[in-house]
Amino acid sequence: MYSLIFRLVFAPMDAERAHHLSFTALRILDAIPGLGRLLRLVFARGTRDEVDVLGLRFPNRLGLAAGFDKNGEGIRALSAMGFGHIEVGTITAHAQPGNDRPRLFRLRDNVALLNRMGFNNQGARQAAFNIDGQRKSLTSLTESQRPIVGINIGKTKVVDAADAVEDYASSARFLAPLADYLVINVSSPNTPGLRDLQSVSSLAPIIEAVRAAAAEVVPSPRSTLGHVPLLVKIAPDLNDDDVIGICNLAVSSGVDGLITTNTTIDRNVLTGSEAEFARSQAGGISGRPLAERSLEVLRLVKATIGEELSIISVGGICEPNDISARLAAGADLVQAYSEMIYSGPFWPGRIIRTGRARSLLTRR
Repeated sequence: MYSLIFRLVFAPMDAERAHHLSFTALRILDAIPGLGRLLRLVFARGTRDEVDVLGLRFPNRLGLAAGFDKNGEGIRALSAMGFGHIEVGTITAHAQPGNDRPRLFRLRDNVALLNRMGFNNQGARQAAFNIDGQRKSLTSLTESQRPIVGINIGKTKVVDAADAVEDYASSARFLAPLADYLVINVSSPNTPGLRDLQSVSSLAPIIEAVRAAAAEVVPSPRSTLGHVPLLVKIAPDLNDDDVIGICNLAVSSGVDGLITTNTTIDRNVLTGSEAEFARSQAGGISGRPLAERSLEVLRLVKATIGEELSIISVGGICEPNDISARLAAGADLVQAYSEMIYSGPFWPGRIIRTGRARSLLTRR
């Protein structure tokens, strides 16, 4: 059914417009009395498979990666599909429109997406208002239906790199009180100079400032760690030495976890005519072509940090066996985004139920 709808309705439509249409429809349906409950029965049945990570109890190991809900407006509706956690953002301290359109493209032959959105969002203050409303709406759900809420923060485009530390800290002050965990995003390819902040010398003061800001505004965190868990999201295009450097910094600076990985700028992961198209366009690639490198980075991170930090693996997850492979390689949680665009709203629940039936989703 969804494949037919995708081909007839969404495929001919601009990708960003299709995203907004489907997201709005889901939120409207979830808000209709009785229908939201029905959606959860249809989509999310059998997805409860609790796991403790980051001092938090996650309903299951599969989450929705940042980028789908940029402003924290649909957390409740998205949780109806069975995700154990929803990561909103990326959110910047100041509102910004992002890059010019078109800026989101489907690479259907490769089952991938190419985006150069540029952190388009309403800013930290408005996002905090949105997320607060969504968290209040979650109280009407049973405890077993409530997802963990992560908040991903990035640098405002017009802010100079020299002022990035305070920019990140400002976002943290607004958003940490509403976050089950926080993510520092220094790995998107779509904000000029952002990936330069992945260097150890640039990243260390950002981590320190965000952690201090969160501690200042959240005296009683939800996590049993005693503080708001803080993670850093890294790029798949880093060389191995730089990955190891970030791992060592994360351990020494008190970061609680790493997210591996963001989108890639490597066009060689694509095949066919879409590879040529992508070479003519700016932006990062997500989806199935990212799977191999994402798994490589995960293994390197795990070999470097051992049990010191938690790891969330994202990039190319499409089947239960993919989740099993990530858990076996050391991930504690996994995230997806692109695959849901192609496989539809039944996909999250289906992949969790299938994996549980095959006993694949237990970390070895």
